[in-house]
Amino acid sequence: MTNESPVAIEVVENLWIPLSDGTHVAARMWLPTDAVQNPVPALLEYIPYRKRDWTSVRDEAMHPYFARYGYASVRVDIRGSGESEGVLLGEYLQQEQDDALDVIDWLSQQSWCSGQVGMFGKSWGGFNALQIAARQPPTLGAIITVYSTVDRFADDIHTMGGCQLTSNAGWGSVMFEYNTRPPDPELVGDRWRDMWLERLENSPPWILEWLEHQTRDKFWTHGSVIENYAAITCPVYAIGGWADGYTNAVPKLLAGLSVPRKGIVGPWGHQYPHQAHPKPDYGFLQDALRWWDYWLKGKNNGIVDEPMFRVWMQESIRPNARIAYRPGRWVTVTNWPIPNASNQIYYLNSGCKLGLDPTTSESIIISSPQSTGETCLKWSASGDLVADHPTDQRIDDARSLVFDSQPLSDRIEILGQPRVRLKIRSDSANAIVAVRLCDVAPNGESTRVTYGLLNLTHRNGSAHPEKLEPGRSYNVDLSLKHIAYVFTPGSRIRVAVQTSFWPIAWPSPTQTTLSIMSGDSKIELPIFSPGSEVLPVSELPVAEQSEVEPRSFVEPPKAKTTCLIKDVDSGLMTVRVDKDSGLTRLENHGLMYGDSSRVEYTIRDDDPTSARSEFWSTMRMSRGAWSVKTKTHTKLTCDDENFLVEADVTALEGDNVVFSKKWAQKTPRSDV
Repeated sequence: MTNESPVAIEVVENLWIPLSDGTHVAARMWLPTDAVQNPVPALLEYIPYRKRDWTSVRDEAMHPYFARYGYASVRVDIRGSGESEGVLLGEYLQQEQDDALDVIDWLSQQSWCSGQVGMFGKSWGGFNALQIAARQPPTLGAIITVYSTVDRFADDIHTMGGCQLTSNAGWGSVMFEYNTRPPDPELVGDRWRDMWLERLENSPPWILEWLEHQTRDKFWTHGSVIENYAAITCPVYAIGGWADGYTNAVPKLLAGLSVPRKGIVGPWGHQYPHQAHPKPDYGFLQDALRWWDYWLKGKNNGIVDEPMFRVWMQESIRPNARIAYRPGRWVTVTNWPIPNASNQIYYLNSGCKLGLDPTTSESIIISSPQSTGETCLKWSASGDLVADHPTDQRIDDARSLVFDSQPLSDRIEILGQPRVRLKIRSDSANAIVAVRLCDVAPNGESTRVTYGLLNLTHRNGSAHPEKLEPGRSYNVDLSLKHIAYVFTPGSRIRVAVQTSFWPIAWPSPTQTTLSIMSGDSKIELPIFSPGSEVLPVSELPVAEQSEVEPRSFVEPPKAKTTCLIKDVDSGLMTVRVDKDSGLTRLENHGLMYGDSSRVEYTIRDDDPTSARSEFWSTMRMSRGAWSVKTKTHTKLTCDDENFLVEADVTALEGDNVVFSKKWAQKTPRSDV
């Protein structure tokens, strides 16, 4: 429940903001009714996901809340999205940043604005809040970045440890479909069709360009704030979730930045924390207001005197793909990294044992079936209450090289980034290795705690990969994702090493056998223990939000389904995910919209070149006699030397096809 609104507000359904090149971007704004007489700071969220329809529910639960407490909260569609003019040509482009500088400058000069601007966002909006802060617009007073990254190559939806993620093609397919959506004629008038056709003509699938950049080149370093943390000069509040794909950003930002900064990581997936699963959620909107009040209004509310870093220390649970609540507790530390923090080293020893002391070195081989990874289907949990989480790891453990500790006699808490050193040999010039850290219960159930990936040709960096010399020994370092976790007495710590991680990572070109040298390989666990840096935890506010405007389901949404299909005759394993949002009607202006999609990831255990990622989607919009529909399709396959992309789009106005196009591209694999 929300508290009684302290001030009356108004909403501007569509606001045109001029850019320096004459283009206009579209915004929806909520602000106090007396803002012209009593100017207020502006808050900017700047994303391409369509303020008019697809994000309207989420926006209405959040932006009016800020307005009621004395802010002009402005939701802007990036150039080429929603009702904004132009074409959206890619992620985080220089043009996107330049446009944002124009928007911030324009906001600061309006009669209802005090001249101070804050910026916030989740995922894309969290990325560009960091990137635009690094451009140092003079009126940007502070930012909040949620589920973002500091490194677009190493730690994004595209690649991980130099491995191609299947979500690279998946996300490319999502944006391919998003870019086919037209503006609302009610807001842009008769020019809607020309704007729509301009987008359709000039929006190829982004995966085509992404595959041309398989190493860490300027394409990826652009917009990666890790290149120069010092460029960010305004205060930063960074927020993350352990179930989200972007778990590393918060600790890296706290360690790398020198500005006033604060961080929190909860158990959440990829939704704003006041709405996300697993619970507990927290009062993100109230916490954000305290941040804005201090930096944009000068209210001394004590937020900067609180500990720098708060995390949800996750207790051990049974593996479950659908997690409503994650047991644990909040812990806080004054500074990050924790000064003089200790690590516990465990050695990967002979006999597949994990020990505190190394034993005699011996070679142990592993060549995982290509479908190994089926217990970890998602790179990131969505944050909805659906089956997005890793299941019991024993299926994949059986196809991996596993090293188990003795049953623990004491409770062990870890906080930070586990690091693995492997002494390794490969029989191939290209290979990947995946390492999972698991918690094995006394009954044998295996819960994934965290994991890491490494394309072994990227062992010395991702700018210039180096092929392996088959049979030669290498010492390679692999960082797992940051985590906070409790191993309880009686459980075992397990380290699992595998040569495939489908359907998260694209496989090596050939079936690979790795030799791991026991005794010479190890894992370092970052131990969390109470000390002078660990402070008492104050209660977090209960989640609140605004009421959303009326809407109805013309067609009810269908439950998301995730199926694992094994064809015994062909040997193919297929992961199939179906979504259908139904058809929603926005009662205030009558627009109806909806989409449905199917994604399939297929591979055969004995053939890495059988890997296939395929995406189909349908989008519908209508009002009265006006109706449009688009259908998109993207398929990514490979041979041992190339990636192969096929894609097509068909757009209909009513029953008439007004646009269709196909693409086919072969891109050489670059040590991937």
